[in-house]
Amino acid sequence: MAHADRALPDWGMATYTHGHHASVLRSHSVRDIANSAEYLRPHLTETTRLLDVGAGPGSITVDFAGVVAQVTAIEIDENALSLSRTLAADRGVDNIAFSVEDVHALSFADDSFDVAHAHQVLQHVGDPVQALREMRRVTAPGGVVAARDADYAGFHWFPLLPELDRWLDLYRKAARANGGEPDAGRRLLAWARAAGFDDVTATASTWCYATPDDRAWWGGMWADRILESALARQLVDSDLATVADLQDISDAWKRWADDGDGWFLVPHGEIIARV
Repeated sequence: MAHADRALPDWGMATYTHGHHASVLRSHSVRDIANSAEYLRPHLTETTRLLDVGAGPGSITVDFAGVVAQVTAIEIDENALSLSRTLAADRGVDNIAFSVEDVHALSFADDSFDVAHAHQVLQHVGDPVQALREMRRVTAPGGVVAARDADYAGFHWFPLLPELDRWLDLYRKAARANGGEPDAGRRLLAWARAAGFDDVTATASTWCYATPDDRAWWGGMWADRILESALARQLVDSDLATVADLQDISDAWKRWADDGDGWFLVPHGEIIARV
């Protein structure tokens, strides 16, 4: 996340594996406090100044704005930031500030916020420990740094379709090729300790897709993403998969979604690190 006017050290910036195709935004735009940041809710008050790292399409950001005094949303570039900026404007939310930033070297002064939050971000950054150090620096004493990330190696599903095994293997290879860590959830506690936190509460929560509507949404979304998103282009361009391979995976996602026995579990690690 690079600030437009600053010369930044080379932290080994990672590439965002998912990209911002409509099929990706379809997934990310349904996130809110209840399904993605409930572990943080007890730490939010009407006077909280909150930094939202990697705001994405802004659905969680805007939800935060209805609970706390002030939100500052940051993203990797203006194109990415425009997504949350547009949603805030559409919703008439006026207590969100926006800034293009590098999470490894934030432009904000020490102790600027009461809460620094990152959802599904640390798995994509070049140096998650440095990112947490910076989030700690800009958080005032007595505040918290909060992070939640999925753990791809812990994904489970039924029926056991080999094409979905292939999908998971390809995704993890692509994410690591981009400088990220797809199995971030299990590493959050270790990263926080390495960043200098000595008071960390580590928890976990899940998303589970098992109803017909949930399967249609999750399976249909991935059936599109594996063919049309930045991930699909990367897999083909790097010779990790052919277009035919990706079509087979897409078809398998549709079969999974149509199966009355279909079930999918996404585990997430969470941390509340006290400053």
